Amino acid sequence: MATRLPLKERIKSVSLIFACGTALLSDGYANGVIGSVNTLLTRVYGSAKLSQHNYSRTLSSLGFAGTVVGMLVFGYLSDKIGRKFGMMAAAGIVTLFSGLSAASSGAHGSVGGLLSMLSAMRFLLGIGVGAEYPCGSVSASEQSEEPGISKGSQHRWFALATNSMIDFGFVISAFVPLVLFWIFGDNHLNAVWRLSLGLGVIPAAAVFIWRLSMEEPARFRKDSMKHARIPYWLVLRRYGGSLAAISATWFLYDIIVYPFGIYSSIIVDRVTGGSSDLVTVFGWNVVINLFYMPGTLIGAFVVDKLGAKYTMITGLLLQAIIGFAMSGAYSHLTRHIAGFAVVYGIFLSFGEFGPGNCLGLLASKSCPTAVRGQFYGTAAAIGKVGAFIGTWIFPPIIDAFGGSSSDRGNTGPFWIGSGLAVLSALITFVFIRPLTTDGMLEEDRKFREYLEANGYDTSAMGLPGSEVESQTETASIDEKKAGGPDV
Repeated sequence: MATRLPLKERIKSVSLIFACGTALLSDGYANGVIGSVNTLLTRVYGSAKLSQHNYSRTLSSLGFAGTVVGMLVFGYLSDKIGRKFGMMAAAGIVTLFSGLSAASSGAHGSVGGLLSMLSAMRFLLGIGVGAEYPCGSVSASEQSEEPGISKGSQHRWFALATNSMIDFGFVISAFVPLVLFWIFGDNHLNAVWRLSLGLGVIPAAAVFIWRLSMEEPARFRKDSMKHARIPYWLVLRRYGGSLAAISATWFLYDIIVYPFGIYSSIIVDRVTGGSSDLVTVFGWNVVINLFYMPGTLIGAFVVDKLGAKYTMITGLLLQAIIGFAMSGAYSHLTRHIAGFAVVYGIFLSFGEFGPGNCLGLLASKSCPTAVRGQFYGTAAAIGKVGAFIGTWIFPPIIDAFGGSSSDRGNTGPFWIGSGLAVLSALITFVFIRPLTTDGMLEEDRKFREYLEANGYDTSAMGLPGSEVESQTETASIDEKKAGGPDV
């Protein structure tokens, strides 16, 4: 058995994974807090004035566009300039525009100007949010296969540092406005919404400082194409199928998960009897967001045992079963709204248990280091397109099934979403290959052999001075000599 690294080195290795991925907490916060901010703005300025400026649709569209731009642009920059550059830029963008969002104002107190500035800041903030996916998440995946990480926990640490952080960010984003409302009350709602946005600066700035002393991941130093021409046609020939399959499952999952936020409002409305008291509304928003946490935490400790592929399939199928059950028993469950809330929470949890944890893992570890940022960024951007489409098609679907006032209308999305979950599980089973321990090292080796077999000169790959084997390779060779991995 290979020599086990000292505890200090193992802690350092885990901390590097979290330094890469923890910024997603600030991204989850930035995405989640805007719902509460919209509620507050409606109270401050009135729904008629917000509708007059088409604020809600503009905000969601610009936020979506910014995120997609960030995913695609920084996917390329992550591969061609560096992971650290991308991570630092992403954290800096989120820090800056979280603060500027909180400071939004219009000329001479114009409400339209304020809303326009806030929408513009959300677009720019979205670029930083989107950038974290192909930069921070990709770096976290590469750090997860360093020698200090035991072979039986590589996927777990990645899931905890990325998806669990996003979900925790959503919980905090629901809790902060509630606490601020307790402090300031109904007479100072301006302070509540501005501070709710402004406090997003703190986690983003903390991660920015945390990342200052980081180096590029060993895998990037050894096998990147920062100074080499990327042979996109050869890459597509080898990895186009995997990219299409992972993108399709991400697209389907986001169609399922994002529009189902409409059911949180149904739960809150039914539980509170239509109460508009902000303590009640915000309090239940915290409860709804807490539903995500059991799924992502339990899934993180399962994924190394079942593997990412089969953990994802398990989560999707269980989510589909719960969705079909909720559709069939909707009228009974909604007569006992606490029961509906619990079953709905289980539905959300299985989504985080499976695809929530595993999509990023599959996207980052199914391709070579040289194009990992672009592979991941493309898959994530296609998923985001699914979320955008879902938020637009589900209201007409509800209307087509009889409207939100009828049981048939409210169960329509569950039937469709559960069917899409089964389809996603089938695509995963047929087209996505399982991940292996230290699979990035093996994939990079095979990719070099593939390029050389097709006449590509690989001598320019890697950063200067990276000719020496990376720590990961050295550790793997030592383990083989010693007769097995360090478990």
